[in-house]
Amino acid sequence: MNSVKLIGNVGREIDVKEFDGGRAVTFSLATDESYINKNKEEVKSTSWHSIIAWGPLAQRCETMLEKGKMISVEGKLSYRQYVNKENQTVRMVEIVAFKIEEIARTQEANA
Repeated sequence: MNSVKLIGNVGREIDVKEFDGGRAVTFSLATDESYINKNKEEVKSTSWHSIIAWGPLAQRCETMLEKGKMISVEGKLSYRQYVNKENQTVRMVEIVAFKIEEIARTQEANA
């Protein structure tokens, strides 16, 4: 089963793309984690994820999402590649979103 669930903050304003068959939005999502190392120091790290949403979900994202907003994303991993202008193969990993929900900041403190 190819299933992903992430909770994090929208990292940049969404990018809207229109196609003959509809529209898509893309944006980055920042997720944080921390641990205590052997020196008893807290180490924090942020991971960045590329998210894409299609159709009605994309339209909802246009009005709902803004940079910094905490959200939950459910979807699947997608791997793709293309050749750029410099004739180099670029490989990408994206999360194709099926469900995106806003998380109220009061819930963040209870997590």
